Amino acid sequence: MSSDPATLSANRAEETPESRLRTLGLTLPTRAPTPIGAFTNVREVAGMVYVSGQGPVEADGTLLRGKVGSEVTAEEARKHARLVAVNILAALRDQLGSLDRVKGVVKLLGMVNAVPDFERHPFVIDGASDLLGAVFGPSGVHARSAFGVGSLPNRITVEIEAIFELAPEQGQP
Repeated sequence: MSSDPATLSANRAEETPESRLRTLGLTLPTRAPTPIGAFTNVREVAGMVYVSGQGPVEADGTLLRGKVGSEVTAEEARKHARLVAVNILAALRDQLGSLDRVKGVVKLLGMVNAVPDFERHPFVIDGASDLLGAVFGPSGVHARSAFGVGSLPNRITVEIEAIFELAPEQGQP
């Protein structure tokens, strides 16, 4: 591979979220987890995409449950947050057809089902933020909130909702 700055810059410009997924060796579920209420996983409005709160659901449907800080370590919960990001990406691709339609990540809201004295919420949600940064590159840097809650549906460890900006369609400003 060339170390010429112009070539490196051109190679980076050619990278897309879908190509980065392949480089990471990451395979997304073919469908996003089914919502557990009267809502949709994804809603597109005025060039923005809102992804409803997703949880740590494995490909076989297993929910990762427990209270972070007593039943689940912060390190385990961070891995759960990464899995949540995988499910967010699956929901996006399911709705949009390709992650390449996404211009960037705008914001995450991360909730950690934690004991009252747990303090490492940002560390846990970094599991999702790091993956989104790897998939979307510089446009994966986002605003974020991370906080603890007393419970989450089905006792899941982490729930994250996300907002993305869509790239303009061909021929649009």
